[in-house]
Amino acid sequence: MLSSFFITLILLGALQGFIISILLFVSKKNKQANRLLSALIFFISLACFNLYGNYKDWFGSDWLRFFADLIPLVVAMPIGPLIYFYIRSSIDTNFILLKKDRKHFYPVIVDLVPSVIVLIYFIGLITGLFKNNPGPWGNFIDTYNVYADIPRWLSITIYLWQSYKYLSAYKAKHASLNGHTNNFKWLQLFTNIFLVFQCIWFIYLVPYVIPRYTNMMLDTFDWYPIYIPLAIMIYWLGIKGYIVSQQEYTAAKKTAPGTTLSADTINQIIAVLKRSMEEDKLYLDPNLNLGLLSEKTAITQKNISAVLNQYMYKSFNEFVNEYRVAAFKEKILQSETEHLTIAGVAFECGFSSQATFQRTFKQITGMSPSEFRNMAIQTQ
Repeated sequence: MLSSFFITLILLGALQGFIISILLFVSKKNKQANRLLSALIFFISLACFNLYGNYKDWFGSDWLRFFADLIPLVVAMPIGPLIYFYIRSSIDTNFILLKKDRKHFYPVIVDLVPSVIVLIYFIGLITGLFKNNPGPWGNFIDTYNVYADIPRWLSITIYLWQSYKYLSAYKAKHASLNGHTNNFKWLQLFTNIFLVFQCIWFIYLVPYVIPRYTNMMLDTFDWYPIYIPLAIMIYWLGIKGYIVSQQEYTAAKKTAPGTTLSADTINQIIAVLKRSMEEDKLYLDPNLNLGLLSEKTAITQKNISAVLNQYMYKSFNEFVNEYRVAAFKEKILQSETEHLTIAGVAFECGFSSQATFQRTFKQITGMSPSEFRNMAIQTQ
């Protein structure tokens, strides 16, 4: 009776997760952050639904069982990067996923191996290369799935630690924001909940990966210690995450304190300011100041300052220098700039002073430019 309740709970969590994923993905509010959260909830929901299907022997259908083996339903390696980039997108409205960020998702190959093996076996079977003897193949996949949980756990833990460091650096930098926004508090809680889950998973994982205890863990506890918390997390992530995304949008529609700007005007100013940086690349001009930006965008200096300070929570210099630092991080890794010094690349990205560049880069990234370049080269 109790197992039936747990199985039903897992199914309901998965179904709600799929629904919330769709709502977040199609939302026009804070698109990048919501789509990252959508993908995160979807992958967790998919894993829960996979477990439910296994409990129900894929509803007695040989075809469903075949597709469940062929299509990867447990995709855990992207979860860590999705957590980290969701937090960055929620905190920094200027953050954009670049092509070089795709490498964070390459380890998904760990999750694809079982499906690739099934595909190879199936092709070999229909072409006559292999005999109809799935036993050894299934045993290999079962063994692989046990040890694949180690890199999965490590990946999520590492990215959670990076997320925690990012939030801590933001908190230190913006200590004057009176306890920070509700969004920041949500992201702190979001990170802490995942850290708690990682601890639960670790307690289960240690004996599980020891061969003599693997079957004992499954026979005694099954997967309930992992998937029941996951189902609960889906409920919480889906409801709370969706509510927070709506609240943040509602806050954006209100007039910033101390101004008489309408919500539509605020949104228009933000769009123009971002376009002036992302498309017109005004940040490349080392002489760019508030007056020049006002002239280029046809927005008064007072309104630019009001929107930056009261809505985007940053000064003019912070707004511009974030784009310059992002440009430097991309340009320093290109072969065309190998002949340039770090300072030379910084000047090409709009900085007019090496000292200002060094200080700004350290404040934004938490490391020196040379440390960033060396780390990036090592990971390429």
